[in-house]
Amino acid sequence: MRGRIWKLLLVAAALFLAYMASFFVYPDVGALAKKNPGKTAFMEWREAQWAKEGVKKTIVQRWVPISRVSPLLIKAVLIGEDDKFYHHEGFDYEAMEQALEKNMREGRFAAGASTISQQLIKNLYLSPEKSLTRKVKEAILTWRMEHTLSKRRILELYVNVAEWGDGIFGIEAASRHYFHKSASALSSTEAARLASVLPNPIKFSAVGGQRYVTFRSGLIHSIMVRRGIAVAGFQEVMETKDEPGVEQTAPPAGADSAVDSAADTAAGGAADNAAGNASRGAGQPGGPGETTAPPTTPSAAPKAAPAATPTASPSAGPGKPAGAPVQP
Repeated sequence: MRGRIWKLLLVAAALFLAYMASFFVYPDVGALAKKNPGKTAFMEWREAQWAKEGVKKTIVQRWVPISRVSPLLIKAVLIGEDDKFYHHEGFDYEAMEQALEKNMREGRFAAGASTISQQLIKNLYLSPEKSLTRKVKEAILTWRMEHTLSKRRILELYVNVAEWGDGIFGIEAASRHYFHKSASALSSTEAARLASVLPNPIKFSAVGGQRYVTFRSGLIHSIMVRRGIAVAGFQEVMETKDEPGVEQTAPPAGADSAVDSAADTAAGGAADNAAGNASRGAGQPGGPGETTAPPTTPSAAPKAAPAATPTASPSAGPGKPAGAPVQP
């Protein structure tokens, strides 16, 4: 018994020393509070990929403050990627557990549970390789970032460094590339289509007739309509802010990626989630949970459901009601 206690103490001491050493070895996340990052680790990895393949391409990125990004885009991204963003400190433990169960059940990497904060850390500092060392770094840096930066700043960094197409980084470059307009002018349907490509921006495009994108963006948009963020047939937004003292209800954790599964079926096959993870250097967050039929055209807005209908998000489990609208 005494020997076991000593072993536990030694492990705890080793973990503590490793954590303290990380302050000298790992990047200074706190600097991001006021300074925008330059070329990210994932951008460098993408360039190395092109060089290896003999492809002549350059990174396209245009940085914009979050005040110049449509609130519709922010809400669409939160619904699609991390619906509990304002209610966790970087880790969605329930989604992680349920994603693990799904992967074990299917015998493959079918779902991930990375939050927006974890995705941002991967994009900024880490490579897409999967290893225990990288996961430890990711966890430490994510925890540190969540306790150093505001949620608003994390979102601002995320939308500016995420990849939205092959070599297209940042929402401003993506908005101009796909829709020939600034990020501040995006409509609700355009925002939903952009959010739908984040799992695999190399395979999917925000424009065109890809069934997966049409279906997934329709689900995201239908949730925006049901929450009062957008109005079917109009481009309206409910302006809300994440203000101190305003209590918000967190949507429940999700198990299976119902939106992805339904979109996979609509696309005629399973979406390549593993490729999507590698393409952006981040795991797919907790599973979507709404299975509304896809719109008949890419731009068709889903009809609003009755007010009493429970809302589920692409970050919530199948059939589970979500809470109050997420706040940018």
